This record gives sequence, C-alpha cells and structure tokens, in this order.
Amino acid sequence: MKKHFATAILFILIIATSNNSFGQAAPASGKILAEAYKKAAKEKKNVIVIFHASWCGWCKKMDAAIHDETCSSFFDNNYVITYLTVDESKENKQLENVGADLVRKKYNGDKAGLPFWLILDKEGKLLGDSFIRKEGEPLSTPGENMGCPAAEDEVAAFCQLLKKTSKMTDEQLEVIANRFKKNK
Repeated sequence: MKKHFATAILFILIIATSNNSFGQAAPASGKILAEAYKKAAKEKKNVIVIFHASWCGWCKKMDAAIHDETCSSFFDNNYVITYLTVDESKENKQLENVGADLVRKKYNGDKAGLPFWLILDKEGKLLGDSFIRKEGEPLSTPGENMGCPAAEDEVAAFCQLLKKTSKMTDEQLEVIANRFKKNK
C-alpha cells in the first residue's frame, strides 16, 4: 500500500513539475482586466484593451505606433493599456487568455478581425471601440472595424475617440495622427 501511495505522489509531483517546465498557460482575461481597472482607478485613467494575436501584422503595427517614442507618453499619461490574446494558431493556443474570446464577443468584436480594441473606464464601462460609425450613432450600432488606424478616416475617428476619452491636447492628437498615418 505504501509503495502505491509513494508512486502516486511521485507521479503527481512529476506532472506538476513538468507543467511548469514547459511553460504556464497565459493568465485569464478576468485577472488581466481586474488588474487594469485597479491600476486605472489608482492613476485616474481609462483602459485600452487590445485584442491581438502573435501572427497578426496589423496588431504589431498598432503596438509599434502606440509605443513609438513620439507619442507613447501621451498614451501612458491617459490610459492603462492591456492586451488580450485571441485567435492563435493551433500550435500557439497556449498564448490565448482564457475567456478573452467571450469578452470580445460581448462587445461584438468576435467577427471584427484583429486588432480589435475597446476603451473602458476604470469600472469597465464601454466608452468606445474600434468600430467606425456614423456621427451620433450609439455604441450599440454595429460598425466597421478600423483595427489599427491607418487610412485618413480611420485615423480621424481614432483621434476623435481619444479626444473624448482622455486629456490629450490637439497638438498631441496631431502627433498621434501623423504617427498612425505611417501605418499605410
């Protein structure tokens, strides 16, 4: 009996250790969002949630533009930026954040393509998203996903939303617009 018990304990330890040695799963989306909201409340900022995948070229362009030295401080001073990984290839499924697909679906982004992003307040209330809508249409109205803004109308819509959800000046928004237009 002791031999079987010892073997079972050894087996459990091997399994537990092997899971850690091969890498852990990505954190769950709920934990990521809770941390972002907590930080946003503390720093008096809003949250930008970017849904992305490792294979997505436009996601990389979005990230590069936001973190470009010409405008990264404007984003950092106004937003907590966080990422949720979705739609990974079969061999990279472990990179996906559990529940991120459900969060994206909640905001009608499940068929939008990537990147898809949201701007939320510190309590998780939706302030804006990457859908382009006609002037005055509510957030509940479906729109076309601008993804990573690059075209003139996309950049204009993006900057208008940033103006509504931040304390950025017109001069700062112009710098951001010029940087994003380089993504064409």
